[in-house]
Amino acid sequence: MPEPLKSIYTEAFLQDFTAKLKSAYPPFDSTLFITFVLGDDWESLELKARIRRISQALGRTLPKSFAEALDVLYRIDEHCVGFPYLFFPDFVEVHGQAEDDVELALDALERFTSKSSSEFAIRAFLIHAPDRTMTRMRKWTSSDNEHVRRLASEGCRPRLPWGQSLPLFKRNPAPVLDILERLKRDPSLYVRKSVANNLNDISKDNPRQVKETAYRWYGSDPLTDWIVRRGCRGLLRQADPEILALFGYATAENGNALLPVDQASLQLSSASITIGEHIELHFSLTARPGAPVRLRLEYAIDFIKASGRSSRKLFMLADRTLDGGERLSGTRRHRFADLTTRRHYPGIHRIVLLINGIQYAEGHLSLLSGNATVDLLPQPSRLL
Repeated sequence: MPEPLKSIYTEAFLQDFTAKLKSAYPPFDSTLFITFVLGDDWESLELKARIRRISQALGRTLPKSFAEALDVLYRIDEHCVGFPYLFFPDFVEVHGQAEDDVELALDALERFTSKSSSEFAIRAFLIHAPDRTMTRMRKWTSSDNEHVRRLASEGCRPRLPWGQSLPLFKRNPAPVLDILERLKRDPSLYVRKSVANNLNDISKDNPRQVKETAYRWYGSDPLTDWIVRRGCRGLLRQADPEILALFGYATAENGNALLPVDQASLQLSSASITIGEHIELHFSLTARPGAPVRLRLEYAIDFIKASGRSSRKLFMLADRTLDGGERLSGTRRHRFADLTTRRHYPGIHRIVLLINGIQYAEGHLSLLSGNATVDLLPQPSRLL
């Protein structure tokens, strides 16, 4: 089993870092720094808490003036590159929010982001000084450095994983959309991924604004089209009819008068399995007669939770354009093994075949605990 990320902060790492600091700033008290970092509760701290502890220790051992402390860090930052040095921008977040220090802090975040990442630290400045920070981020969109341009997008994502939520942009995403407008043709895939992820974040709270943006952007440039497609993935998974239509997927017309598929089936290789085992899903469908149709084929599993309730998760099967009347079939193996992100519980799991968001067929799987007997008889699907 791999070591948790928090384990990167070993005593050897801290000793190496303090040696760098001592060479640049002889008054630095290495013993005080390491003693404070490795306090009694160090082993119980998770990754973000350890980063914050190191930032606090720097506040105790560097010059009290924020500008002077930054000057010390600037002397060694070229030798402090990579994920472990996230405490550089975190130091700025913790110690640089005084009114007179904000501009210096934003300068520091711009400098440090290419060496680790300032996407988490800048969020405190967006909350406490939104106008000044967004003015700087608009400037960053034209930087020659792709890391700085990415910070302009990634830093203002309303729902950044691991990051502080930004309620002001959940309520009104217009300032964020202005940033994304400036980056919609960025030559860097690194930046374009961030723009797309930001759009996807916005769509969870403001789907109308994202759909309007998607319709305005799509078809203008291949790089922008890629962003739109990726940025609308949440809306696609929800089978939003406007987004399905934008990307050319066949949709039902006049209610259910004309569906994209005439026939579809889903068959499970077993009616029941034990947690840790797998089943095979056999699917087939026939496109409606007439013109070619574009189809997004998924299966959904309603996982039983510890509470006994169910929670649905979607899995992609295929994205194809079929001629009228053409048949498509295939098999997908799905393993019900526990993961760090999902635990499995015994019970009846509903499995559904979705085509462009419409449920066409379903099956039911009995998931058993490890000491149960497995029924190996295949289960036919039920057409919906």
